[in-house]
Amino acid sequence: MQRFLTMDASASSLNHIITVLFWLSAAGLSVGLARRAALWRAGREASVSWLGLLAIPKRYFVDLHHVVARDPYIARTHVATAGGAIAAMALVAVNYGLMLYASALNTAIGLFALVMLVGVLFVWHRRRAPPARLSRGAWMRLPWVLAAFAIGLLALGLVPLQLMSGLSALVTVLLLGLGAWTLTVGATRGGPMKHALAGLLHLAFHPRQERFRQDGKGTPTTALKPLQLEQGELGVGKPVEFRWNQLLGFDACVQCGKCEAACPAFAAGQPLNPKKLIQDMVTGMAGGSDANFAGSPYPGIPLGRHQGRPQDAIVPGLISSDTLWSCTTCRACVQECPMLIEHVDAIVDMRRHQTLQFGEVPGKGPEVLANLRETGSAGGFDLGVRYNWAIDLGVRQIGPGQAVDVLLMVGEGGFDMRYQRTLRALVKVLQAAEVDFAVLGALETDTGDVARRLGDEATFQGMARQMISQLSAFTFKRIVTADPHVMHCLRNEYPAFGGCYEVFHHTTFMAALVSSGKIKPKVTSTADSGQRFTYHDPCYLGRYNGEIEAPRELLKLLGLPLHEMERNGMRGRCCGGGGGAPLTDIPGKLRIPDIRIHDARAVRADTVVVACPNCTAMLEGVVGPRPEIRDIAELLAAALEN
Repeated sequence: MQRFLTMDASASSLNHIITVLFWLSAAGLSVGLARRAALWRAGREASVSWLGLLAIPKRYFVDLHHVVARDPYIARTHVATAGGAIAAMALVAVNYGLMLYASALNTAIGLFALVMLVGVLFVWHRRRAPPARLSRGAWMRLPWVLAAFAIGLLALGLVPLQLMSGLSALVTVLLLGLGAWTLTVGATRGGPMKHALAGLLHLAFHPRQERFRQDGKGTPTTALKPLQLEQGELGVGKPVEFRWNQLLGFDACVQCGKCEAACPAFAAGQPLNPKKLIQDMVTGMAGGSDANFAGSPYPGIPLGRHQGRPQDAIVPGLISSDTLWSCTTCRACVQECPMLIEHVDAIVDMRRHQTLQFGEVPGKGPEVLANLRETGSAGGFDLGVRYNWAIDLGVRQIGPGQAVDVLLMVGEGGFDMRYQRTLRALVKVLQAAEVDFAVLGALETDTGDVARRLGDEATFQGMARQMISQLSAFTFKRIVTADPHVMHCLRNEYPAFGGCYEVFHHTTFMAALVSSGKIKPKVTSTADSGQRFTYHDPCYLGRYNGEIEAPRELLKLLGLPLHEMERNGMRGRCCGGGGGAPLTDIPGKLRIPDIRIHDARAVRADTVVVACPNCTAMLEGVVGPRPEIRDIAELLAAALEN
């Protein structure tokens, strides 16, 4: 009897020790979270809704896991590890936090701990030979710490406390304590598990709440937020000048490196790595240097050269200016990020400060910005010659009091002799379909896309308001353009200034014309074509506007065989022509368009089909033997002539 009383007393003592450990962990988490939150609160104000906290479960299990699920191995691993851990800890909170000490709850804790342990084994397996994109350092120790915690929970749940000896009880407590430290105090001090805490809050207070809207359209929300110039907003020059929920978002980074693997600038050896850039922002927020960063450095820039503090200038102390100007704004990093971090928004915010505050834009950027302000054209062209290529085609110019169905806008491509072939083909397609369309002629100015990507928000806003004023004088139902950058500005960024239009890319519009039977091109059989075609997705059509199906549907309707490159659709590789990158021209080891043409050669393509003037120019600029570059409008027009 005395022996059983002793065992009961030991079990009771262990129960109370676990209860104390739980509440100490909760207190440590609260204090640490408050400390971390103080770093976030140093940022500028942001309008948020506390109701976002209620949306976390949906955003976690649906929106976040929609991205994670692209890698089935990691998706299953994450479900087992995180799901088992959350369920087990929730039961610990109930059973030991509330001092219930129910054996049935203990059993449930043990079962969920077993699920967690299985997930941790898969984490460990991935870390045995990790891909280059993964960070090392403390991240390599994480599987062992999580395994220790899972084993402690397993012992707590499935081994009757009465059967534990003093040594086994001590080991269990130590394992639980190690895990509790990692998940609470360690996380809030900047350890690997901080992404779990910051990540959940990031989902609640995300800078782009529109990403979680349920409008059924599946359209990405990619428009940049306007600066309030009249209130003195000039972008971000110091870490504390980011909005507080942006700083929170940086802390959510799990350092998986999927953004790094997707970045065209990093692949080309330019001094940009999106993962390190986000971690540099974390370093600047907390204070310190990049010497201890455990991932890939910026190409050509060794670790340890940069340091920062919340109130210090980001450039050049924390990052070099070349890092900012290497970005093509293609959003491949954002598309791949499982934590839904907005890398491009942060980069443009920092560019804005460099441009508006100091006028420091490299390469040909200053010349182009001056041209836009003075002539309304990036190349400094006379606007009256934008449509000279269409003189013999009888294209009508819209006038006041006239109503047309379609307003055709061509953008800067109208000044390029090569792209004029594409535009002539598009006009012939519209005429063959008897579309009621007209152009603005000399009244069409640049939409300001490149000015905004280069950080010159003042020039962009001036051009946007000028264009909106011009368009308000005419009557039309919709706008069609062959330039995804023009489409993006008109469709997504002009509404913030009062310009709301129905805007179609020419691939979408042409596909509808063929599908409806308004034009009937000759269908080319695979056997007759003798060609291998691949399609290159423009970033501003795919990732920025979600249109990846219409071009492929049109090619299918034309009967052209399509051999997809490894990176296609929403995960297509950038041509290197966006974000003003051809103007800033930051050197690297390779050229981004050369990498894309290599992708085309890998599928033995004879023709790369494009749908953007920037893509046409960049890919045709590749020297040496390469596939032919043809816009999809040229293919359709040729099929109409046969």
